[in-house]
Amino acid sequence: QVQFVESGGGLVQPGGSLRLSCAASGSIFSSYAMGWYRQAPEKQRELVARITRSGFTNYADSVKGRFTISRDNAKNTVYLQMNSLKPEDTAVYYCNTAQAVVAGTNDYWGQGTQVTVSS
Repeated sequence: QVQFVESGGGLVQPGGSLRLSCAASGSIFSSYAMGWYRQAPEKQRELVARITRSGFTNYADSVKGRFTISRDNAKNTVYLQMNSLKPEDTAVYYCNTAQAVVAGTNDYWGQGTQVTVSS
């Protein structure tokens, strides 16, 4: 069964930090690179960070230097540490495989976790 459960969002002031967590199905987590996506109101979902099984990472330009993705393979969990948050980071954040269409997980999205950056 494919399942992603995100947590850790909230309301934070500009410049603040949050750490998101995502628990994923074991078989999926161990087989694929994982990614964090976000969707702001009236915008398309975008991939902001990805991490391979071996730990190689890359980031969207908009978050580079501020966000850090990591994974704990023993816990089937992927994290997103978000620092220096900006109002434009406000969105619902989701995790999934980094290539959801190719991996066949594009029909399996969790509830996401809301991140709101506002003073």
